[in-house]
Amino acid sequence: MAAGKEIRSKITSVENTKKITKAMEMVAASKMRKAQDRMRAARPYAEKVRQIAANLGRANPEYRHAFMRDNDKANVVGFIVVTTDKGLCGGMNTNILRATTQKIKDLQAQGKQVEVVAIGSKGLGFMQRVGAKVVAQLVGLGDRPHMDTLIGPSKVLLDAYAEGRLSEVHLCFTRFVNTMRQESVVETLLPLRSDTVEQGTQKHSWDYEYEPEPNVVIDDLLLRYVEAQIYQAVAENMASEQSARMVAMKAATDNAGQVIKDLKLIYNKTRQAAITKELSEIVAGAAAV
Repeated sequence: MAAGKEIRSKITSVENTKKITKAMEMVAASKMRKAQDRMRAARPYAEKVRQIAANLGRANPEYRHAFMRDNDKANVVGFIVVTTDKGLCGGMNTNILRATTQKIKDLQAQGKQVEVVAIGSKGLGFMQRVGAKVVAQLVGLGDRPHMDTLIGPSKVLLDAYAEGRLSEVHLCFTRFVNTMRQESVVETLLPLRSDTVEQGTQKHSWDYEYEPEPNVVIDDLLLRYVEAQIYQAVAENMASEQSARMVAMKAATDNAGQVIKDLKLIYNKTRQAAITKELSEIVAGAAAV
């Protein structure tokens, strides 16, 4: 039964694959809960920084930070593209890279040039393949984002915008909605709009006593606000990654189980056919005698 041996070999192979995908599903589920906790823990900080920056901005309307100025004369647009370092997470990376590519094509059609900061090896490899100008990169983030490692690559575009060399900076990442749903987001990080910074804040302003000067405090706060937005995007992306991987591995495990059932059915039919054939030959031989 050469065919039977081949089917048994396939069943064993699929069973081994099923064990691997099941283990990866369990690991992703464990990491997903931790990633969601980190993502939710970062939200209050970003919200509070925005509230303070909005209050300071209303208290000193005559001063505008470089991040809130429009660089209309600049012809270069910056992109911070956040993807994963590893695969096996469904179409998550494909979706965000497709949305980013479409935005880049629209800007290039307007005569704009593009500079990219790639966070994650999947996005870095893709941008290099399509010939985008990658000015900074960060790979090997692990399971926990660290602000000190994110500041360096991001600062390249932030400084370029402050110098007036960039007209816009866009942040591209996958936002976590729930375990079964993640959405690709391409949002404008710079310039900061007044309505964006003041969103959800109280309408009255506070009277502050500054140490040091108000301009120094506002500069530092807005920088921290932008850095917090980038950190939050990476945290959202990591939570989305683990959720997408858990769902993908569960689907792979279920598919492997179905394939095993189908193969066993084929094996049993083949085995039954071989037994029936042997019995028929025995009966035919006995009748001939």
